Amino acid sequence: MSLENLQSINWDAVELETVNPHMQRRIVTGERMTVARIYLKDGFLVPMHSHVHEQITQVISGRMRFTFGDDRSEVAEYGPGDVIVIPSNLPHEALSIGDVEEMDMWSPRRDDWLDGSDDYLRE
Repeated sequence: MSLENLQSINWDAVELETVNPHMQRRIVTGERMTVARIYLKDGFLVPMHSHVHEQITQVISGRMRFTFGDDRSEVAEYGPGDVIVIPSNLPHEALSIGDVEEMDMWSPRRDDWLDGSDDYLRE
């Protein structure tokens, strides 16, 4: 067993990135997964998208309304303490209701978030 890739990080030491005027985030990544602490302004809509990554979202504060599926057939609202497991390739969007702090985890890691090619969030 090697300790070569062991990381110990405090969230406050991670750079706060402004993705757009309504979204900021802090990202920590390992070899196989990415974790992000995300801050959304009231009314921000993460547009419908899908990705190969399995995603787990935990709402810390505020509320989020998720819409799932190509046909937008499933809508659910989540608040503090709720955890959502979004399967790989499931189309989804999320609306922030009030200012939101949430934590997202993905596997495999989000290279598009690391290299800035996550255009759906930057427009």
